[in-house]
Amino acid sequence: MLLRRFLPPATMKVQHMSKTAQYIIFYSVFQLVFFAMHLYVYLRLKKMLSPAPSGWYFAAVVLLSLSFPACTLLEKFFPNSATMLLYTAASTWLGILFLLLSTLAVLEPVRLFANINNPFAGRCVVLLVAILSIYGLVNALFIRVAEVRIPLAGLERPVRAALLSDLHVGTIHNSGFLRRVVAKTNALEPEVVFITGDFFDGTGPITKKTVRPLAGLQSPCFFVMGNHEKFFGMDRVQKLIEPTGVRVLRNEVEQYLGMQILGIDNPERENSKENVRIHSVAFDRTRPSVLLFHVPVGIDDARRAGIQVQLSGHTHAGQLVPFNLLVKLFYRYTRGLYDLDGLLLYVTSGTGTWGPPMRLGSNNEITLITFAPAGAINP
Repeated sequence: MLLRRFLPPATMKVQHMSKTAQYIIFYSVFQLVFFAMHLYVYLRLKKMLSPAPSGWYFAAVVLLSLSFPACTLLEKFFPNSATMLLYTAASTWLGILFLLLSTLAVLEPVRLFANINNPFAGRCVVLLVAILSIYGLVNALFIRVAEVRIPLAGLERPVRAALLSDLHVGTIHNSGFLRRVVAKTNALEPEVVFITGDFFDGTGPITKKTVRPLAGLQSPCFFVMGNHEKFFGMDRVQKLIEPTGVRVLRNEVEQYLGMQILGIDNPERENSKENVRIHSVAFDRTRPSVLLFHVPVGIDDARRAGIQVQLSGHTHAGQLVPFNLLVKLFYRYTRGLYDLDGLLLYVTSGTGTWGPPMRLGSNNEITLITFAPAGAINP
């Protein structure tokens, strides 16, 4: 609104066109890459399985390459039972495609030494991917409990905390899934609950009914924004979440159970590796401090600010093979507890899934943290 008030119409039009052009370029490149993935799988399987030549096969490749982006838009702008099923099917196919692509890519070196362009090899590839896909789908139905003990200097007594992250509530994980998460969390009897962002998915409508199960949490809960909250607007998310009794921390600190709980919004700039906002939040460096920050980055900023423990998510621990390996190219810390020169970082693999409703090489989890006293803090 302020930009519209002070900038001339011509300037606003240029900025608007520039942003529109960026979206067009991004989605065009995405679609080309997506189509290339489908084409590679199609050509390799065609050589192996030797299907009869037909234009229908290529037409199927084109339609499948359009399925995920098209169904995402349909579910976002025309949400109903039909688009929900289409989006779920397209998301599942996305996972199957990645597994086919990965399996065929692994076989590329084998082609240098052996002829694997035969129906038997093709059927083996299809069977293996089918088994992995079914396992991944079934595995993603379960929510496991991971337990970790984290020392926290200056704490007077142990504190039990439940950590949730990356639930991606939306089309696939709806209010029914959220009720399961709340029930399982309550069964752990934590004294406090933390939600470190990406609570929402970004597709499908979000209403008060969607988040209502959060009111069933039997312990105080603190929430911070992730990158997916930006899709709905962080202010809108806050207005939806707070009526459930959950405390939303927006670049601020709250005192609870002898801990200073700091919550920082996900950076506005995508792929930022910093956490500059932590320096503007006033807290006592001589007392226990726990930082909730969605992405496992900004370690140097948190350490310089005097934070003792940082809790993060975002990585999904790769969620699906081979992304458990690829995610390490982008994030140094992907899952578990890290001791980083005085700062303890814990990264959860997340409670839900994004895209393919599959887990292969990782699990949906709730982390039960025991913060344990670790002596006095030196100012």
